[in-house]
Amino acid sequence: MGGDLPKVLFEAHGKPLVRWVLEALTAAGIRDQIVVIGYRGELVEQALSGLDGVAFAVQQEQRGTGDAVAAAVDLLRERIAQDPPDSRRPVVIVCGDSPMLRPVSVQGLLRQFAEQSAACLLGTAVTDDPAGLGRIVRDAAGKFVKIVEQKDATTAEQAIREVNMSTYVFEARDLLRALAALKPDNAAGEYYITDCPGMLLAEGRPVDAVACLDPSEALSVNTPAQLAAVATALKNREAAVKVAT
Repeated sequence: MGGDLPKVLFEAHGKPLVRWVLEALTAAGIRDQIVVIGYRGELVEQALSGLDGVAFAVQQEQRGTGDAVAAAVDLLRERIAQDPPDSRRPVVIVCGDSPMLRPVSVQGLLRQFAEQSAACLLGTAVTDDPAGLGRIVRDAAGKFVKIVEQKDATTAEQAIREVNMSTYVFEARDLLRALAALKPDNAAGEYYITDCPGMLLAEGRPVDAVACLDPSEALSVNTPAQLAAVATALKNREAAVKVAT
């Protein structure tokens, strides 16, 4: 990114990337938020310390997305301990560098999570340009089977237009169980949150993918050029909302 700041603190259209994400979650009705911090995490904590309902979990080593979520396990257990035994606490997982996330998408995913009594739902999008994104593989009946990354996808799988958006809702206890069993069985030796839906599915737990996200929400930031593109997209979205209202 050409600087020493944590990526989520780079600004797009007047706000740090992570602020856009947290504000979308708040607008969707999520008041209890955990931000996992790592590299120069004290700067992220300082930037967000004034926000209500935001707690912080520290990922000591950067060992993958599953490891990042696992850093919040103790805080999740504290919250589960306050719930009735038969309750189903939804845990929404999103990326801090995806500022195009829309509240309506999160609300739709949570609504379907409640209706389906799912262990996990993946928020997906159908796009004309799926290049670089994980594909959602379904069976002949349309049921979710797995996520396959582009580098591992067959020719037929690469033609799939439904893509993983790194947006999930897990039932809290199911999530904790999957995280405890997660293994770094991949070339990078990392723990991937994308393995958790398949693990729960293999247990016979209900897992599905819901195409409730807009393709624009796939815009994330890894380069200055992508940061500029996201800033423009956010500005255009804000202008469109003002015109509509």
